[in-house]
Amino acid sequence: MPLSRREALGLGTLGLAAAILGVFAGSLFEDRTGAAAALQAADFADLTGETIKLSEWKGKILVCNFWATWCPPCRREIPMLMTLRKEFAPSGVEVVGIAVDSAAKVVEFSRIVQISYPVLIAPDDGLALMRELGNTEGGLPYTVVLRRDGSIGYRKLGELSEPVLRTKLTALLGA
Repeated sequence: MPLSRREALGLGTLGLAAAILGVFAGSLFEDRTGAAAALQAADFADLTGETIKLSEWKGKILVCNFWATWCPPCRREIPMLMTLRKEFAPSGVEVVGIAVDSAAKVVEFSRIVQISYPVLIAPDDGLALMRELGNTEGGLPYTVVLRRDGSIGYRKLGELSEPVLRTKLTALLGA
């Protein structure tokens, strides 16, 4: 039985209200704790040992991928991340690998694999930082995408899917 005009209008209004509430609630949930600020303020070492802060990429959409050399899903993501970086870099997207591993292993692995995006080494409290970012399990890989304003736009525990990440980046670029 078809809906009356009044019923359709009521359902449409209810749907619109739910969508607005979802967007508002989602933005509140994204970063209640100031975790994005903690991530940007953290000191990381690059592969040469120089200290780097993520705030150096302020104004870019930043894909922060926590990984380790011993983690098979982390290793599988690297070629996809290199491809997406090459594709999206002209639009203002940067991919940064944040290794939760020993510096020596990361330097050697990065040299062999020839990772084309910046690779940083998490501080000793890298697991605590991931937990603060919402990764309560401390699992890898873990990816956090920061919007241009530095807020968290997406989080994913586990191996990334190229189509999903591509869709998320495209949406953030359009926002």
